[in-house]
Formats: sequence, C-alpha cells, structure tokens
Amino acid sequence: MKAILAGGATGGHLYPALAVADKIKRRNESSEILFIGADKEVSSDIISASGYGLRTIPARGFDRRNMLKNVGVMKDLAICSIQIKKILTEFGPDAVIGTGGYVGGPVIREASKMGIPTFIHEQNVLPGMANRMAAKYADEIFVAFEESREHFPKSRNVKVTGNPVRRGFITAGAMNYREKLGLGDRDMAVLVFGGSQGADRINEVVCDMLTGVEDMRSIDIFFITGKRSYFDMSRRLDGAGLVGGGKVRVIDYTEAIHEYYAAADLIVGRSGALTVSEIAVMGRASILIPSPNVTNNHQYHNAKTLSDKGAAIIIEEKDLTPTLLSEEISKLKANKDALNTMSQAAASLGRPGATDAIYDEIVGRVGKT
Repeated sequence: MKAILAGGATGGHLYPALAVADKIKRRNESSEILFIGADKEVSSDIISASGYGLRTIPARGFDRRNMLKNVGVMKDLAICSIQIKKILTEFGPDAVIGTGGYVGGPVIREASKMGIPTFIHEQNVLPGMANRMAAKYADEIFVAFEESREHFPKSRNVKVTGNPVRRGFITAGAMNYREKLGLGDRDMAVLVFGGSQGADRINEVVCDMLTGVEDMRSIDIFFITGKRSYFDMSRRLDGAGLVGGGKVRVIDYTEAIHEYYAAADLIVGRSGALTVSEIAVMGRASILIPSPNVTNNHQYHNAKTLSDKGAAIIIEEKDLTPTLLSEEISKLKANKDALNTMSQAAASLGRPGATDAIYDEIVGRVGKT
C-alpha cells in the first residue's frame, strides 16, 4: 500500500498518524508512507526522525480573532492546492488519511477530487473545524468517542474506532513497572503531568500542595513538569526537602510515560484526547483539569466521557486550588474501593485495538495491504 498521512502540528494530530503509519509498515514492510506537513513546524523533526518521507506546504491556520490576517492565509491555501495536487500525482497514493488540523483538510479535499480513497480521524469528542469541513470529502470517518457521531450528521460512514495510542500503553501490562520504579505493593502512587510542554497552573498548584499539605507527603508522586518549568519546580520542592530520597520524583519529560501510567494508581492532568484515551486503555482512575485555552472547550467534553461513567473527577481550572486537589486525592487514598471502581470504569471505555480497527477499515476499502 502507498499511503499519505496529513495532520496538524500538535501531538494530538501527529501521534495517531504515526501510529497508523507504523501499523501499515508492520503489516507490509514494502508499503510506502509519505507525510504532508506544514513548513517551519517542530513536528517535521519528529516525522523525519521516525524514518518516513515528508513533504511540506505553506499551510497556516485561520486567525479567529483578527479576520484581516486571513487574507494571507487564503493566498497560501491557493498555493497549497497546487502543491498538494503535484504531490498526489507524483506519489500516487492508494489512500490518504487526515488526522485534523489545517494541513489535513486541504489534502483530503484535493485527494477526493482526484478520486483517491480518503479517510479522516477525529481525536476529540468535539470535532475540529478542519475535520468538520473535510467530512464531506471523506469516504470514511473514524472517531475516538461514541459521542462524536452526532457531530457528523450528514456522513454515513462514521466508525467509532478509538484513538491510536503508542504501543507501550498496549504492552505495559507485561512488565511490573511498580517494581521497576521502586514502589511497594501498598504504596499510593500518583502521576501528575500537564502534557508534553507542561501546564503552568497545574504545576503551581501541585507544587503549593506538596509543600503545604502534610498528608500529601505520604504519597509517591511522579511529577512531570515539562522542560520549561522543571528547574523552578525542582528548586522549590528540593528547598522543602521533598526531592532526593523523598516521595516526590520530579521529571522534566519522558518518552516512556506509559511506565508511569502503569505504576500509578491515579492520574492527575489535562484531558487532551490522547491522554483520555491512554487513561482508558491503561484502566486508571483520574482527576482531570481541562485546559480552558482550547477551541470550544473541547478538553472538558473529552473529560466528561470518563466522568459520566464514574471513571474520573473533573476540576475546572478556575476552581483548582491546592486544598481542593489534596482533598480529592486524600479521599481516594482513603477509599481503595472507590479508586478501583473508577479504574474499572475507565478500562471499560478503553479501545486498545484502535489502530488495528483503522487499518482494517482502510484495507477493506482500498483492497491493498
């Protein structure tokens, strides 16, 4: 199979695309994969490092606050259309898969016009603008959550597949990561993180909680701060005697975050689509703090898919305080039955076969592996 994958710059769009690409290559090593991305993006380095081919186009997102700036965006779109047609003609893909963002939409549109089978994958409960606009050009639409169906009312071929997650999350149960990370069987362990870049508000509140709430010092905390805040958080916690042989382990960033998921009893963090899917696949209780700085408040809706099933507690950032967060953690520490019930509810929503489901649907329509 020859496949083109296109998506936006964020990890939420990029990692599902990489997971699908990896699946295609594992099933047939002779498959050819090409990514189309926006020029001047950090994600380009990640794609190149994965070993896949990459072509870039001068795509940009629309500025919703200053419409005058979109004149230049429209000019770039016209240039992008010409470049996309050239790439599609030269590469000759059997399938084109878009994972959202301002690159995915134009690529799906042009591929559809050329009669190439097209697919889109939506990671969030509330679809982004690019995927909503591209839906009429897609032969099939893959969504991560059942609740997403209603947002594609005119599309008949909507399949609930889940979000592709990295292989480490699927295979994590094969190893005792609690032992690897030095935890006892009865220790309460909490993983705190705000995404790959960290989240300033979560970092500040967690740091204040750890230094100010005595009860939190009996809990093992894996605190992933993001590289930007690592030095400041480490310095403050070290000054309080919580680092270096203590119960708090401060980490700037890790590619092996699945190990900490597997070791933890409770996850505290944002509710991006992939995080929510990873929590469900791992079957972990969670306290979710949706980012208020995202389009259509979509992280809140992602979090609700877990909280509505009793798998998560939602704390909105405007309500987040060290006291409230410590109280919620303490309640779960004192009630292991409630913690286990939340974990089981999360596991019931997990879709570890998401990547396989997407691959099988593509092969079924294209007729090539």
